[in-house]
Amino acid sequence: MKIKKFIVPGSLIILGSALSGSRLENEIKTSFHDGTENAIDFQLPIDDLIQYTPVVTLYTADLLGAKAKNHWFDQTKYLAIVNIITAGITHAGKNLIDKDRPNGHSKAFPSGHTSFSFTNAAVLYEEFKDSSPALAWSGYGSTTLVGGLRIVNNRHWISDVMVGAGVGILVTKLVYHFEPLKNWNPFKKSREITLLPTLNNNQVGMYFKLEF
Repeated sequence: MKIKKFIVPGSLIILGSALSGSRLENEIKTSFHDGTENAIDFQLPIDDLIQYTPVVTLYTADLLGAKAKNHWFDQTKYLAIVNIITAGITHAGKNLIDKDRPNGHSKAFPSGHTSFSFTNAAVLYEEFKDSSPALAWSGYGSTTLVGGLRIVNNRHWISDVMVGAGVGILVTKLVYHFEPLKNWNPFKKSREITLLPTLNNNQVGMYFKLEF
């Protein structure tokens, strides 16, 4: 196992944890929000949508014929696995630590939006890092924006975002290293498959059609 690929997510988790509750973190928060009612209630809710951008990009690239590391079913399989694991870790952390958010609400640490979006971005990266680096790295642009907006929207501290990002990347790298259920793919020999991302009423979904 190449340890160096875990340095970035590990550093985000360690540094974010060390920063949590610190004076510096509070100063960063104050630089965005002065504590007034208008600042506390401020929200630019596009982070709810753009957290799905890497998933849409992944399947759109598949439809356009971009060369990926894995078959679309394996991509979906790993996407499901990493999101289940990341969600479990994220929610466990929220319940165990129960840190207050900058706006006074509870369960801040780590950021769920950030861990989810960085998990998806990491899958996109793993699938296209060898064949299309620009496409692979594109997911991290939108997810960084998600993390930034969680801070700007007064929903999270910077440490929540850093740890959320680290967890998402770390879990994805571990899953792609061990490749669970590697040989399970009932669709590998199937033909005439249609898989399309859909967006309707601020909800993201997938249209799937299979012909044998």
